[in-house]
Amino acid sequence: MVEPAAGLDALLVRVRACTLCADHLPHGPRPVLRAQASARLLIIGQAPGTRVHETGVPWNDPSGERLRAWMDMGPGVFYDETRVAIMPMAFCYPGRDANGGDLPPRPECAPAWHEALLAHLADIRLTLLVGAYAQARYLGPRAKGTMTETVRAWRDHGPGFLPLPHPSWRNTGWLKRNPWFESDVIPDLRARLARALG
Repeated sequence: MVEPAAGLDALLVRVRACTLCADHLPHGPRPVLRAQASARLLIIGQAPGTRVHETGVPWNDPSGERLRAWMDMGPGVFYDETRVAIMPMAFCYPGRDANGGDLPPRPECAPAWHEALLAHLADIRLTLLVGAYAQARYLGPRAKGTMTETVRAWRDHGPGFLPLPHPSWRNTGWLKRNPWFESDVIPDLRARLARALG
C-alpha cells in the first residue's frame, strides 16, 4: 500500500512537470504550488504573477504581502507547507492582457489537477477562496452575482470556506469603498485561522 504522503509527493512531481497548456503560456510553464498531507489551511487563489513565475515562490509579491497582513501571518508560518497548502486555480503564469493586467487563470488546470490534490489533503480545516475564479468553482451556485456580494456573505460559506477579494493593488479602491471588509471580515478571518492552525 502506498502511503498518502508518498502518493502526494509523486503527484506533486507530476503537477510540477505539467505542460498541458504550454502552447498558451507566453513565458512557458512553471507550475507553482505547495502542499503536504498534514496541511490544515488551503489557499486557493488565481494564478501566479510575474514575480512568482520568476522565483517559483507563491504569493512572493505585494499581493502576498497584503494577504499575509490580512491573515496576520508571517512568512515562516505562511510558507510552512506542513501547515499551509497553496493551490491556485492555475499553477502557471498566464501572461498579460491588453490593459497590462494578468490574464485569467488557464481553464484546463483546475479540472486536471485539483480533485487529485484535494484527495491527499484530508486535514484541511479552512479554505480561503481568494478572488472570483476560486469562489465560482468551489462555491458553485452558492456564489453570489458578484465577488463583492460573495465576500459580503462570508458568514454563509463557513466554517469550511472563507471568500476573500484578491489582495492585488488593483483592488485598493475596492477596499476603500467596502470598509466592512477590514472591520468585519478580517477579524473573523484571523479567528478562523487561529482555530484551524491551533
